[in-house]
Order: sequence, then structure tokens, then C-alpha cells
Amino acid sequence: MKRTIYIFSDGEIKRKGNTLYFENESGKKYIPVENCNEILIFGEVSFNKKLLEFLSQHEIILHYFSHYGYYMGSFYPREHYNSGYMIIKQAEHYLDKNKRFNLAKKFVHGAIENMLKVLQYYNRRGKNLESNITSIEDLKGNINEIKTDEEQDPIFQLMAVEGNIREIYYKSFNKIIENNDFKFETRSRRPPKSRINALISFSNSLVYTVVLSEIYKTHLDPRVGYLHSSNFRRFSLNLDIAEVFKPIIGDRTIFSLINRRVLNHNMFLSELSNEKVGGIVLNDKGRRVFVEEFDNRMKNTIKHKTLKRNVSYRQLILLEAYKIQKHLMGEKEYEPFVAQW
Repeated sequence: MKRTIYIFSDGEIKRKGNTLYFENESGKKYIPVENCNEILIFGEVSFNKKLLEFLSQHEIILHYFSHYGYYMGSFYPREHYNSGYMIIKQAEHYLDKNKRFNLAKKFVHGAIENMLKVLQYYNRRGKNLESNITSIEDLKGNINEIKTDEEQDPIFQLMAVEGNIREIYYKSFNKIIENNDFKFETRSRRPPKSRINALISFSNSLVYTVVLSEIYKTHLDPRVGYLHSSNFRRFSLNLDIAEVFKPIIGDRTIFSLINRRVLNHNMFLSELSNEKVGGIVLNDKGRRVFVEEFDNRMKNTIKHKTLKRNVSYRQLILLEAYKIQKHLMGEKEYEPFVAQW
């Protein structure tokens, strides 16, 4: 299986012969291009056009993050698998109000069911989450009451219900973590105002980039999403699919690191220590620790109910994209992945 390359150090990455080459004051390193699936850059790394051409030839996506760990963008090589037929089908399902809502609802359904799976998992392990589970079960019924023939945008209503559910879900983090250093009060982004918000934002960014990399291997165009509006956004389909996987990949990575005391308050930068942050973000060590755990989780395998074999979480995401392709082509109705544990 090809690897994801994470670069935290400052330096220069370039093409050297038929391989990738990274160099800085600490040394030199060759990265075999055949083993590389994607590159995530967190350090101050320079590169040139020759590198981008080389990455394009080998279908390698490059994601880059700011000095403070904010996702900044991706170099998305020329699509090799996009087809006019699939773009038309994606647009057809986006422009048809009922078809778009049907798909958007399925992404939200998958997200909610996987949030519940996470809460039920920890509830079985002694965390008192019954009331949170009941509240989410009650609220999710509201989705079925949303009508597409009403004046109010059904996607807006759908996102409102999902937002209310996610607020309950995030508040349940306090019962799972039981750590005052990572207490959740309310969701804050841009910038995160607490350590737990910093972790959620960073984790979500990683899931978005992984999903984008997997979409690249399909005929789908990531610019056309259904729950998240396409409009002028660069990519949106990866945000849709990520909703299904954030609870079982990203959030469980957070719980694991905090509950095992691997992460602590010393692994964050606060607005007190750096005015440019304007909030709280992981420092370099914290990002390295988080990314290592996240990468291991992506490689974890589970028994796939339909395929009757073990697949990794990364493969699950690719399979999800294939399911959406089949839905758009009318071959099989899309049903989101829901964890069975």
C-alpha cells in the first residue's frame, strides 16, 4: 500500500532524477515516488514547478497547511479519471432539488448514525451517555419532516438539524474525556478558542484532505457537492463524504490521545504565547503526535460486511466514493457507511 508522506520540518522538496528529494539543515532524504500516495506539508517548505509536474505525472496530491496547522490548500493534479459523463451526472443530481436533497440527507444520516455509534461504544464502557443518545435519537426524526416543496431551502433546514445534533454530540465529549484541560463549551473555529476545538478543527482538516485524495482515484469531480454548496467553493464533495467519517476516524483519534494522556496542555500554542494565532492551536510537537495517531487509525482494518474481508479506513473512504458513483449512474442507491462496532 502506498504511504502518506508528512513533512513537518522546514526545507526544500524537489524532483531529483525519478524520485522525490527533501533537504534541510538536518540532512537529506530520498522519498521513492512509487510508494507515495499523497504529501502533507506542515513546515515551511519550498518547491518548484518541476516538482509539481513530477507529482502530476505520478498522480500525487500535495496538501499544505499554515505554520499554525490550518489547512491552506491542495495541489490537485490534472484529473486522470474525470469523465464528461460523470460530470453531467453530478450536475444533474445537483440541479434537481429532490435528487440533491436525497443525497445530502444520506450524508447527514451517515454522520448522525456514526455519531451515535461512537456514543454507544463509550456508553457500553461505563460513560453515562444515555441522555445524549436519547436527545440525538429524538432530533434525527426531524429530518424526515423536511419537505423539498416548501419555500425554505431544504438543505438549510437539513444543516440546521445536523448542527443541533452535532452540538449535543460535541457536549458529550466532556463525559467521554473527563479532562478539564480539554473541556468543550461551544464550537469555535477560525480560530479555535479552546484546546478541544483546536483538536476538532485539526482533525477535520485531516479527514477532508484524505477524502479529497481518495476522490482523486475515482471518476468523481470534487467540486460538486450536495450537502455543502458547490457555488464558488473549490472543493465540496470531500466535505460531504467527510461528514460520514469524522466521528469514527477523527473524533476517536482525539479521544484515544487524550484518554491515554498522550496529548497534554504543553502541546498547544495559545493567544497568550503568540498574538498571531488569535486562538489556540496545536504546536509542532502536538501536530506530530496527532498526525501519527491519525495515520495509524487510517491504516486500521475492519471486517467489511459486504466484501467479507478486512479493509482499512482509507479503503472504506474510497469505497464510499465508488458507491456515490454508482448512485449517480443509477446503478445502486447510495447508502452511507455506518460502523458496526
